[in-house]
Amino acid sequence: MTIILAVSKNDETVMASDSRVAFGNEIIPGDNLPVEKIIKFGDSYIGSSGWGVYDNILADFIRSKKEANLDDTQSIFSFFMELWKDLHKHYTLVNDQSSGKDSPFGDLDAKFLIANWNGIFLVSPNMSVRRFNKYYAIGSGSSYSLGALELLYDQKFDAEAIARRAVQTAITFDNTCGGKIDIRKV
Repeated sequence: MTIILAVSKNDETVMASDSRVAFGNEIIPGDNLPVEKIIKFGDSYIGSSGWGVYDNILADFIRSKKEANLDDTQSIFSFFMELWKDLHKHYTLVNDQSSGKDSPFGDLDAKFLIANWNGIFLVSPNMSVRRFNKYYAIGSGSSYSLGALELLYDQKFDAEAIARRAVQTAITFDNTCGGKIDIRKV
């Protein structure tokens, strides 16, 4: 129930999100529960879609780190391997895999998007890490945003304008996205 995306164009990279918070069918007004779905860690921004408890876990895990290199796919993979180990050591509520899945790999049951000067990186639920050159989106509104990103990218808009319009598209068409648009410039 979110949209988080990143766009890189003309030496500018931005990450953007909506701000809606919902507990099931219950939507919480933004002035009653303000949230930031994008967190800064070093020179990177990180957003997650999936279980809300990941916001708490990730913030706690990052607080225990002085710094981490998130500059390329291998360093991001190593960071999330540390997180995976920490999940099992310190957060006993975590399972190895989502129930009902037949896979040899553990499952974070969430997606993470990282943006920094070196690119836009996706960490998928099985912890594979991929780098995108132009843009990517995660969350329930991602299919709408990806369509908007594809349409807008080659037009005469800067990265921030593209990101803002793509988040607005998700807010317009996905009823689980909403609230104000939050933009972070790398």
